[in-house]
Amino acid sequence: MSVIDLGSSVQEGEELDIHAVESWLKQQGIVLEGQVELTQYTGGASNWTYRLKYHNVDLILRRPPNGTKAKSAHDMAREFFVQKHLAAYYPVVPEMIALCQDPHVIGCDFYVMRRIEGIIPRAKLPPELQLNEEQINQLCRNVLDRLIELHQVPYEATELKDLGKGEGYCQRQVEGWDKRYEKARTINVPSFGYVRQWLKDNTPRESKICIIHNDWRFDNVILDPESPTNVIGVLDWEMATLGDPLMDLGNALAYWVEETDNMIFKSTRRQPTHLKGMFTRKQVVDYYMRQTGLDTTNWTFYEVFGVFRLAVIAQQIYYRYFHKQTKNQAFKDFWIVIHALHIRALKLIAAEKFKHSKINTKYLHKVQGILKK
Repeated sequence: MSVIDLGSSVQEGEELDIHAVESWLKQQGIVLEGQVELTQYTGGASNWTYRLKYHNVDLILRRPPNGTKAKSAHDMAREFFVQKHLAAYYPVVPEMIALCQDPHVIGCDFYVMRRIEGIIPRAKLPPELQLNEEQINQLCRNVLDRLIELHQVPYEATELKDLGKGEGYCQRQVEGWDKRYEKARTINVPSFGYVRQWLKDNTPRESKICIIHNDWRFDNVILDPESPTNVIGVLDWEMATLGDPLMDLGNALAYWVEETDNMIFKSTRRQPTHLKGMFTRKQVVDYYMRQTGLDTTNWTFYEVFGVFRLAVIAQQIYYRYFHKQTKNQAFKDFWIVIHALHIRALKLIAAEKFKHSKINTKYLHKVQGILKK
């Protein structure tokens, strides 16, 4: 069995007009030899991704889904632009082939890129890899190092210097995701009222400004088939912008499920962060801060925001299912996960408040005094 993800049959309701796409590609000067093998990657829950394999070229097509779309989350031109101009500074970005903004082709914008041959680590690592605990630990470090490398790209000297507004990013994110949640709410999910207000009251200034990916997960990286602890590709740049790198890290941790987490999170886990050798969430933060030298003073804000943002993303997707804009059964229980994320955010806030409470301070001083005796 191959450890390479080859895609699967196209899902009902997500068909692609391949004849229209082929005609357009040929107009762009792309030579296509032989009959196409069309498959779909269904691991994502946002944009639709298809593989177009020909005798002479292996391509990936990305397009937005049908139904309600978040204003900034499905901008194909922007996603194409980011990867095209980032490639010179960050070589693990896929090679861009062509962008289509003619609605007469398939009814929406889309772009085509060259496929990177490799392994996408999803909820479980392919057993054929047979990685031991030490190798898994190295894989974990390598994935985090790629994130750190991205945050060090000198964006001011690139075409991406105007990718985002930069300063004030944290406040804009809190306000924007707050509005998105309110717009996407259905009757069976919590209001997140306390969490939303806490985020507004505790928004810090940015730790610094840099290019951030905004959707950093193991299933958005590609591993080298010959050396599977090495990252050779990074995918899904639809939410990349200029912002606070700690927001990127906090968003990534929202997906980071540990072996000791509850069954709701473990059953919906999208990446193999539960394996022995993987960092815990605390170890991820400690490693990142050591490598970058950034301050952890306001870390709870970033972690709580990441959890809330994930809840909003899940709710936006669930909204489409709830209103019958998609038939994908993978989304039908998202409302349960949203409740679990609400509880997780409340626990993080409570732990932060206790850490700074007078009673906790007195307790710590007492313990420290005992230990000195």
